[in-house]
Amino acid sequence: MKKLLFALCISASAFSLAQDYSVPALSPRQKVEQQFSMSKITVDYGRPGVKGRKIFGELVPYGQVWRAGANSSTKITFGQAVNFGGKTVQAGTYGLFIIPTEKEWKVILNKDFQQWGAYTYDPKQDVVDVTVPVNKLADKQEWFEITLNPTDENSGNLVIKWDMAQAEVALKPAKLDAVIKISDKLKEIKKIESDAAKTKS
Repeated sequence: MKKLLFALCISASAFSLAQDYSVPALSPRQKVEQQFSMSKITVDYGRPGVKGRKIFGELVPYGQVWRAGANSSTKITFGQAVNFGGKTVQAGTYGLFIIPTEKEWKVILNKDFQQWGAYTYDPKQDVVDVTVPVNKLADKQEWFEITLNPTDENSGNLVIKWDMAQAEVALKPAKLDAVIKISDKLKEIKKIESDAAKTKS
């Protein structure tokens, strides 16, 4: 009986440990979140590796829609309306896709953000697309990467790079003048609150 109880305890311990671990993903999922203007932007995507393969023009064919990552489609969420490469996009979540060529990438935001890859991609669901130049990197980017780089408190760049290629999409609030006015008012309120706290103390 004691041996049976001991075996059950060992099995239970092993099961609980197994729940905390998983098989390493070939293309690990990454979530990037960045404060942007008065809200934030979040990107959820799969990160494939180069692994000695020829990427653009072969693994990722030129002129065909690509999921901008691996596995399920890349999702991007805007907390406020933004100017995406010169075009207005409302707050919400979108699927991010790319149609690459050697010198330019068409970066697309699509209403369908829940599909696997780009197998059911429907251009009729596109919200906006912008074409941006591709720059050659000095050093190879082994793992596909999407980053959000702020340039000031109300603007930034969506940076996409893999292998030897990099492209950027400029981001700004859709109504910059209104955002600046609101921001200035909020700063005034913060100052009033701070001054009031000092007076009490």
